[in-house]
Amino acid sequence: MGIGELPDADRYNDRGSNTLVNTANAVGGLRLPNLERLGLGNIASIKGVQPAGVPRASFGKLAQVSMGKDSTTGHWELAGLILDKEFPTFPGGFPDQVMNRFLQETGCKGYLGNTVASGTAIIQELGDEHVRTGNPIVYTSADSVFQIAAHEDVISLTRLYEICERTRRRVCVDEFEVGRVIARPFAGPSGQYTRTLHRKDFSLDPSGMTVLDLLSEAGVATYGVGKVDDLFNRRGLQGTSHTRTNAEGIKEIRHFARDMKEGFLVANLGDFDTLYGHRNDPYGFARALEEFDGAVPGLLDALDESDMLLITADHGNDPVTPSTDHSREYVPLLCFRKPKMRGTNLGTRRSFADVGKTVAEFFGLPNTLAGTSFLSEVVLRRSARKGDPTLTEVVN
Repeated sequence: MGIGELPDADRYNDRGSNTLVNTANAVGGLRLPNLERLGLGNIASIKGVQPAGVPRASFGKLAQVSMGKDSTTGHWELAGLILDKEFPTFPGGFPDQVMNRFLQETGCKGYLGNTVASGTAIIQELGDEHVRTGNPIVYTSADSVFQIAAHEDVISLTRLYEICERTRRRVCVDEFEVGRVIARPFAGPSGQYTRTLHRKDFSLDPSGMTVLDLLSEAGVATYGVGKVDDLFNRRGLQGTSHTRTNAEGIKEIRHFARDMKEGFLVANLGDFDTLYGHRNDPYGFARALEEFDGAVPGLLDALDESDMLLITADHGNDPVTPSTDHSREYVPLLCFRKPKMRGTNLGTRRSFADVGKTVAEFFGLPNTLAGTSFLSEVVLRRSARKGDPTLTEVVN
């Protein structure tokens, strides 16, 4: 959920991208009264979302320093780890040496595709041939991903996950080390193939210390909701809830917020890009935003005065531009505390990593994470808080 192109957007063919603003314009305005009160409209001019006179949350936007615009890079930078090297991408498909190794290491007799494609389109194009031959469909995108699609009645989930695991560990290595290998199962009859909710990501371990590692080593409880466990390869997480939809994710966030006495919860709500951004559907994107907005009061009610809520994103995915890929954008930042305080304008932050740095300071942990904490700008002194601290981060 980006909020305007970054200065280097041209390098990624993303000039003109602005997920929130362009979506709002495309649908004639967004209706987000709860996010409006928090200060979303104070970050940028968004049709239908007015600036709040006295925002309930501190507000700003984050720039990305790491190269790339994929989910893994975005989440790692949010967690305080900046990458100086971009994950490799393959706009012409994977080279023969990779695909030959794929066949050798996975035991597959053949493969289909090996091209840049939309996941929903390629299963319609090659689904019948896949069912006939039993060969998996391989494709990639503008992101650093090796995606493997298979009909659940042709290649079982267990077998598909095994193929992906072998691809992760034995095929996509060295200069071909993509950010993620992704299992993309689908189902249904010919002409009506649809992807199922059994997607699974096979990621790399973070290449350095993240705030999840820092917290976990300090004995602070850490939990992930959504695909967070995949993006960090489960490192630094003591518990996970691998929800499949925004609605499931929001339900889990409220559950954790009410029951956790101390800890850090990071939740990824993936419907925005998976269902709408990647499919160039601004109306669906707008509905998803409005559904999330409707859940905001419940999230705020679940917090007490010791808690802090951060709402941000890991990249853009403008559904209005011709591209169906992620977009290189600033991302919005809202920071809410229960005590009634005037929201602070946090401005344009130099890095996503400011989030991880702030989380570390919130828990009082010395660290060498990248970024600059904004905690002193948004919260009361620690001694003024009652109870134990809980911090929730929602990544849209």
